[in-house]
Amino acid sequence: MQAAEVRLDGVSKRYATQWAVYQVSLRIERGEFFTFLGPSGCGKTTLLRMIAGFVSPDEGIVYLDGESVNTVPAWKRNVGMVFQSYALWPHMNVFDNVAFGLRERKQNRLEIQRKVADALKQVDLEGTAERRPSQLSGGQQQRVALARTLVIQPRVLLLDEPLSNLDAKLRVEMRLELLKLQRDLGLTTIYVTHDQEEALAMSTRIAVMKTGKIVQQGNPREVYERPADEFVATFVGQANSFSGRIAHCAGHIIDVALDDGFMIRAALSSLSILPRQGNAVFLTIRPEAVEIHQVGTFSRNFNHFDGQVVASAYRGSFVEYEIVAGARTIKATAVSPKGKAVFQHGERVSVGFAPEDITLVPGN
Repeated sequence: MQAAEVRLDGVSKRYATQWAVYQVSLRIERGEFFTFLGPSGCGKTTLLRMIAGFVSPDEGIVYLDGESVNTVPAWKRNVGMVFQSYALWPHMNVFDNVAFGLRERKQNRLEIQRKVADALKQVDLEGTAERRPSQLSGGQQQRVALARTLVIQPRVLLLDEPLSNLDAKLRVEMRLELLKLQRDLGLTTIYVTHDQEEALAMSTRIAVMKTGKIVQQGNPREVYERPADEFVATFVGQANSFSGRIAHCAGHIIDVALDDGFMIRAALSSLSILPRQGNAVFLTIRPEAVEIHQVGTFSRNFNHFDGQVVASAYRGSFVEYEIVAGARTIKATAVSPKGKAVFQHGERVSVGFAPEDITLVPGN
């Protein structure tokens, strides 16, 4: 397979009076695992379909390896797409489902047999060629859909929420299998999901979308730790969020007055904006950055609140807590011995976080 570079230049698509995708420009490198992440209706699937050739852009140009494909039909682009529903033919067995694209390309019988066998081996489905889709598990059906796409040796692999129909455990297993296969093949892969955990775990880069536009691009660490705005901060992963205004700037320290008058101290390195006194800001602190201690044990260098544990959830290797401190609820994630809750429901505690663990973005 020869992986392709994908480039979008000002691509837009409108349905009636509503822009589904608006002025999207980006470059996806050969062999990259690139993810469009966003809530339902943000335009990510429309964007994927424009790359595939199933939808024509109203504005802008789609390039594959530097060549405009706006007028090239889907079947000539040599781009493979795996759909959310898998789209397997129930009356065909696994072999015929996988061979379909090769037969459409008029390849000879021996070549088809060899390529189908290779594709089924790639996705660990040897011995299933004679089964019907109804005789397979959800994970096996997903792999058949993937084999049917890989067998035509596409330049780009497009995946539209392919794991959303699987249960949680199988979803994690298939995520790892899919990632290993993509790495082994070196195939340019574009993935669509609303699942933040999936995007963070699998992608080399992520484009976060909202109302048809890309609001931030970056590698998973950048998107998670340095969100560009309030939407990204609250959509990608869990976060404790506060609104306030910059009260004072001194060297590497920024003091922020929250809406209720409480002061928060942030480090300059944690800012994604140019600090200016009086500016409205939005603060986020990830639950894993929040520490929980007995009341009165935090140092003066920490931001801290005294509160009460109102909920705890055992999650195997860690415990999730909710602590009510005044008018705010703070989420914290703590690794505990054997995952046991150290702090009990109703217990008084102090929660705190370091200035450098705060991210500030422009407020509304």
